[in-house]
Amino acid sequence: MEEQKSTVRAVERALDILLCFTDATELGLSDIAKRISLHKSTVHRLLASLEGKGFVVRDPRTDKYRLGFRIWELSANMSRSDDPAQILLPEMERLRDLVGETISLYVRDGNERIRIQAVQSNQAIRRVAPVGARMPLAVGASSKVLVAYADEKTRAEILNDPDWPASVDRAAYVEQLEQIRKLGYATSVEEREAGAAAVAAPIFNRDGRLVAALAVSGPSNRLTMEKMQEISAPLMEAAWRMGKMIR
Repeated sequence: MEEQKSTVRAVERALDILLCFTDATELGLSDIAKRISLHKSTVHRLLASLEGKGFVVRDPRTDKYRLGFRIWELSANMSRSDDPAQILLPEMERLRDLVGETISLYVRDGNERIRIQAVQSNQAIRRVAPVGARMPLAVGASSKVLVAYADEKTRAEILNDPDWPASVDRAAYVEQLEQIRKLGYATSVEEREAGAAAVAAPIFNRDGRLVAALAVSGPSNRLTMEKMQEISAPLMEAAWRMGKMIR
């Protein structure tokens, strides 16, 4: 039994190492050990196993690690039939061409949102949206959409999270959620990032279940409140069409 627990711990730690690369291309041994709070010797052994299976690669020049070819092989064999990130990409490109700004697709994971797909604006000055980025649910247009249209129990859990940032007034946030449900979309101006603005709408599947948040983002001096209100109609229309595409 103890041996089984030890094996499970080793698997969990190996997965924790791989998850370190969700927001970094290359990491050194010390960086990884610090991120997952393990001794460097333990991390080194796990990295050696992952490297042997092709899940990570070590650059001998820098002594840093990056994801290996096995990750891409697994990704290539993912089912695309129900993957919103793939199904909705053509519609996202269409919306980008219509509004001229960066388009992103977000899903909720616990008390965070993850960008699972993005189509960059063609404008010289634009907001770059890296896929895989995680952000808190307390701020941002997409976050508010994902919370506003979540079921009541999930919404209560998010709002009662002890780690809720003190800088965000919960009562005011709840009022925003009510307004979002009336309007059908959410806006944000420099809530998470200086100089950035966004407008987002919910995507529901055919059963009426919230699947994702569709967002248009860009520089706040170009994506003004007036502009976001103008964009809201084609954004909500695109979100409605996308919802019809998802089983």
